[in-house]
Amino acid sequence: MSDLTKSGTKAAARVALENDQTLACSGAWTVRAIAKLPRRIGANLVPGAADVAIDGRAVTTMDTAGAWRINQLRQRLETAGKQVRLEAFRTEHAALVEMVADTRRESVAARPRHDLEAISKRLASIFTDLVSFLAFTGETVISFVRMLANPRTIRWKVIIDEMYEAGYKAMPIVGLLSFLMGVVIAYQGAVQLQLYGASIYVADLLGYSMLRELAPLLTAILISGRTGSAYTAQIGTMQVTEEVAALRTIGIPPMYILVLPKLIALIIVLPLLSVFADIMAIFGGMVMANLQLGIGFNAFLSRIGEAIDYSTFMIGIGKAPVFAAIIAIVGCYQGFKVQGSAESVGRHTTISVVQAIFLVIVTDAMFSVLFSMLGI
Repeated sequence: MSDLTKSGTKAAARVALENDQTLACSGAWTVRAIAKLPRRIGANLVPGAADVAIDGRAVTTMDTAGAWRINQLRQRLETAGKQVRLEAFRTEHAALVEMVADTRRESVAARPRHDLEAISKRLASIFTDLVSFLAFTGETVISFVRMLANPRTIRWKVIIDEMYEAGYKAMPIVGLLSFLMGVVIAYQGAVQLQLYGASIYVADLLGYSMLRELAPLLTAILISGRTGSAYTAQIGTMQVTEEVAALRTIGIPPMYILVLPKLIALIIVLPLLSVFADIMAIFGGMVMANLQLGIGFNAFLSRIGEAIDYSTFMIGIGKAPVFAAIIAIVGCYQGFKVQGSAESVGRHTTISVVQAIFLVIVTDAMFSVLFSMLGI
């Protein structure tokens, strides 16, 4: 008889090949007693017959760990093409083994199946969401044009309040991070430019990188996380409390009171914040250039005036309204998608930030390719 365990421990779990049709289990099948069982059964313990019985008449005690090892043994035999049945187990042992087996089957069944059907459903969901977003964007544009055609419908007080929240209150964080970006770029550039005796060109490096690309992009990313998420949370909460439905009931289109004021306010303030970010970045670069390279403020500003033309500055500022429209529309769209619970508000707020930042970066890349093709 071939044995899976070493002899010497009377209570230890043992399994042996009794004949071509039977594996005999014996001993205590508990968490400690099964410690000496190897992880896998050897080829010498696989019966030759197609119909195999696991005999448990000699099993003295069993816990869930032992039942799990019995099920593991049964699964490996079934994988080898055998028909496996339990035989002569005590009633309570057999019930425990079946309970563990049922739990495992439920766990396997609960796992998501990444098959073709699941992939197609996911793609259909993405396509539906894209169509819905484009429809919302189209509705926003049409409502915006109608508002411009009828200026009396413009809610100036709401717009000013949104400008204060999205613009003025965002100045400290935008200014601080822009200042630090200017410091970092000037420092890193100074280290390399000193090697070639071209320290003054740190102004060119800072001017082109911040004014043309990084200042509006950094500002848009900050506003996406700060203001875009606030738009989603506000509208989403109103969805949960049915305030949006109440507005529709009394004949006030939510687009005119919840979306367009936010869109107009952000289109106005984001270019201004980008200008502020430009100023703070240049100031940070000047401070670092003075400390690291000994370049005076006047010399630094003179060099920037020579190196950076008006079109470079306007390219950076011109991107800001587009970024603002993306942030506002995505934030409001995700807010209107909230349904039923506070958990939905949190989920869609996260989605709005991720989508807005992604679309801003993609749009900035498209601008870069377009300007390169046009030679600007």
